[in-house]
Amino acid sequence: MDFRKEHDSMGEVLVPADKLWAAQTQRSHENFEIGVDIETMPREITYAFGVLKKAAAMANNALKPEKMTDEKLAAISQACDEVASGALNDHFPLVVWQTGSGTQSNMNANEVIANRGNQIAGAKILHPNDDVNMSQSSNDTFPTAMHISAVLAIEDKLIPAAQELIDTFLRLEKENEGIVKSGRTHLQDATPITFSQEISGWRSSLERDVELLKLSVKPLSELALGGTAVGTGLNAPKGFDALVAEKVSEITGKKFVTAANKFHALTSKDELVFAHGAIKALACDMLKIANDIRWLASGPRDGLGEIFIPENEPGSSIMPGKVNPTQCEAVTMVAVQVMGNDVAVGMAASQGNFELNVFMPVCMYNFLQSARLLAEAIVSFNKNCAVGIKANKEKMHHNLHNSLMLVTALNPYIGYENAAKTAKKAYKDNISLKEACVALGFLTEEKFDEVFHPEQMV
Repeated sequence: MDFRKEHDSMGEVLVPADKLWAAQTQRSHENFEIGVDIETMPREITYAFGVLKKAAAMANNALKPEKMTDEKLAAISQACDEVASGALNDHFPLVVWQTGSGTQSNMNANEVIANRGNQIAGAKILHPNDDVNMSQSSNDTFPTAMHISAVLAIEDKLIPAAQELIDTFLRLEKENEGIVKSGRTHLQDATPITFSQEISGWRSSLERDVELLKLSVKPLSELALGGTAVGTGLNAPKGFDALVAEKVSEITGKKFVTAANKFHALTSKDELVFAHGAIKALACDMLKIANDIRWLASGPRDGLGEIFIPENEPGSSIMPGKVNPTQCEAVTMVAVQVMGNDVAVGMAASQGNFELNVFMPVCMYNFLQSARLLAEAIVSFNKNCAVGIKANKEKMHHNLHNSLMLVTALNPYIGYENAAKTAKKAYKDNISLKEACVALGFLTEEKFDEVFHPEQMV
């Protein structure tokens, strides 16, 4: 492999000749061989750096044109567009497990953009610190990248995925109106419910989760950029913070504003904890829904068997003909991962010592993994399972009329205790509720038929 010499404040370093990064990125690459090729900094963060570095250059050009010239801006802007597009991903090798401020990833972005910008300009006009990092610090850029990537992950991935499943459940509600089935509480028989009512519970849960996700986005729209090293804004021109937020908004098409208190923005990650809580709420509901569906589809002969779900692949290497609810299992495993990530996000957010949180990479790694995995799992679950749900009307009818909890309808006529005696006798003697009620002398056959209508109990 060919190398070239690069230098930083600590001296010279050999860097692979075909890579755009420079000395500080190389030092981190060598010093943190932890999770290499597996746990690199999320590409959502790389994208966000492309956005914020371009926005910063645009703001500096407006406020300090003598330093950020039009020529420099043009070179930086084109390089940043390439970073954001993913074209330069091979030049971002650093892992999550690095400095807790994300300084090395900030410098990775500075070095790549400077070197690529110089290639574009055909001359060495850009310095990573003096130009690409102008008016900035790692301590305000990394939190900014976190918020940008979080907003995009929620608004562009997670909410659309949830909405697709909501739309599927809305269709299934309409298709299954009027089908009455046995309700269940504590995994035991309960009073009747319509299948469309059951589906509406799933749909409404997801709608509420979307509402919570939308609420979480507003605090995330506040950016730390402009706080520089400790929140004072040292070395940033007046108005830079507000202007750079405007430029980020222009580039992303999302509404971002400058954080009112930069001391808070650098050290506290409460907005991310709150937002991940909303992601966890969606994961909890998805786990519940997936469990409901696999219970209802259990069988095919010895389970509940009240619904049919798509058969996507063989379920066993030894049992011929077995088909398993694999999409449900994938969703529930992802939900468990999200719940574990929530602990990591919360613990990382608690480490805001004095003027800076120093657990930011691990915080964002878990946050973005949750958003990405959950969005993809919901899309897969919807496409490969939910859209194909069919009611087994015959089994629902059988289970409904076999349920002892239909006796609840008799409470107004024979009282709670006599109704309990009726249910117990029917279960013990393996007879119908009607037979038990008449045998106990609580109602005549005619009166029982007059008052007992399971389909009207919903």
